Amino acid sequence: MKVLLSIKPEFALKIFEGTKKYEFRKIIFKRKDVTTVVVYASSPMQQVIGEFEIEKILCKDTESLWQETKRHSGITKDFYDEYFADKEMAYAIQVGATLMYTDPLLLADVGLNFAPQSFAYL
Repeated sequence: MKVLLSIKPEFALKIFEGTKKYEFRKIIFKRKDVTTVVVYASSPMQQVIGEFEIEKILCKDTESLWQETKRHSGITKDFYDEYFADKEMAYAIQVGATLMYTDPLLLADVGLNFAPQSFAYL
């Protein structure tokens, strides 16, 4: 099973460059059979640019999660703290093997009419 995640272009590109090994989320998908994340680079790109395998999903209190992931987070501590400001628990999707598409796709190409706020099952 695949999910499409909306990710800001600067962070999406870091995933495929290999400098961002974790994608942080406030909520996570309920289905346990999700193995692949399809990456939608949000505005201004607005394209589906690739996909990655899920190595594992971490769920911890925000400080413990930061300590474990900070070296490969691809973001600053200030950005992390702001993103999780109202949360006690946080999720990190560990990026496995990546595949950046040679030709980016449109949302319609993957069967969607709009970008999901968080994620969409494909």
